[in-house]
Amino acid sequence: MKRIAVLNGPNLDRLGKRQPELYGSQTLEDLENQLQAAFTDVDFMFFQSNHEGALVSKISKLADEGCDGIVFNPAAYSHTSIALRDALGGAKIPTIEVHISNVHKRERFRHHSHTANESIGVIAGLGFKGYHYAVQHLIELS
Repeated sequence: MKRIAVLNGPNLDRLGKRQPELYGSQTLEDLENQLQAAFTDVDFMFFQSNHEGALVSKISKLADEGCDGIVFNPAAYSHTSIALRDALGGAKIPTIEVHISNVHKRERFRHHSHTANESIGVIAGLGFKGYHYAVQHLIELS
């Protein structure tokens, strides 16, 4: 059984309430329930934090625990955090970066991700479906 962590960064605890026209009306709990129902053969670890250091610590802990893959939506931290980039690089865990909205259709500062080059792939603009595609790809990695 694959152990996959789904990490979510700042403001994603507000899904369903914050800018539903951009992020939809479903909650983070809805996403977690959907993933568990779709991938019953995966041991999921879900974690969300609005604090950069908590996410850095979680990534390090996952590396020590033998996590098989990470689906990571660093949210705004993808555009600002060298610390998260370095944590991913040091963890050596296959990671797929996911963004619910298409960050390339938004403000220019969202077009660059520091964490993307430590990820094996990036999915943006597909809503919750992007998380599903990321999990499927991690499952298929040997």
